[in-house]
Amino acid sequence: MKSAEQQFAVCVKNKNYAASLELRKLYRVLPDPAAKLGQLRVIDESGEHYLYPQEYFAPIQSLQAAEKHLPPCPGRLPTGDGTLIQIVDAALADASRRSGEWLVCRPGCTQCCVGAFAINQLDAVRLQRGLADLGRRNPARARRIRDRARASVGRLSADFPGNAKTGVLDESAEAEERFVEFANDEPCPVLDPETGLCELYESRPMTCRTFGPPVQSEGGLGVCELCFHGASDEQIAACEMVVDPDDLESRLLRKLEKTKGPRARTLVAFCLR
Repeated sequence: MKSAEQQFAVCVKNKNYAASLELRKLYRVLPDPAAKLGQLRVIDESGEHYLYPQEYFAPIQSLQAAEKHLPPCPGRLPTGDGTLIQIVDAALADASRRSGEWLVCRPGCTQCCVGAFAINQLDAVRLQRGLADLGRRNPARARRIRDRARASVGRLSADFPGNAKTGVLDESAEAEERFVEFANDEPCPVLDPETGLCELYESRPMTCRTFGPPVQSEGGLGVCELCFHGASDEQIAACEMVVDPDDLESRLLRKLEKTKGPRARTLVAFCLR
């Protein structure tokens, strides 16, 4: 990378720098005689130049050789995910219309933003895409989210009911029982503590998209404890949100498994650290 002609490099790794470096993207390399051995000065997604490990980049002349070392493009969702989001969001809008004033969900209400919950691989990819997009538009906000995610992982790792290194939750009955009492007071790292708003709202997990209206689960028809005060069981049932009637999400998860491996669940913090 010392030649004056080699002014660009392709990012082949971005561990710990996902908000600043995008895999498979070209970056301008600036000469820096003061840089330590094994470092490169690169203009990153913020538009500013910083030092990064040289191993995170490959010279543009060797892009074809580097291709075999590149991981799959991050944030790639199976065809049909956009349709799934439209179906769920439309169902939410319809349930909200029928619920009227019984549904008290408003911007700034953080009832559903405190307490860890499991997300699937589709949720994780959407969040990672959302964070990458935010990093291009507002690197400072993206860094704050990642900082909160890492702080959350630090608090949760000791008692994590799964593999804390990978962030994958254990699916055993014993782990499921532990998860019931796990991190119930932990705020979501995507929640802005100053505004009480979700900073990745358009990329939020499916659980967040369906919280509030009456939704069927293994335990029956459930609603947010802040909503439907004074409503009868019949009135609540009349407002039920049918989330995914054709189970499109399961089919999309099976598609994603072909490229990302066996189905696994994780937490928002571990997904964005």
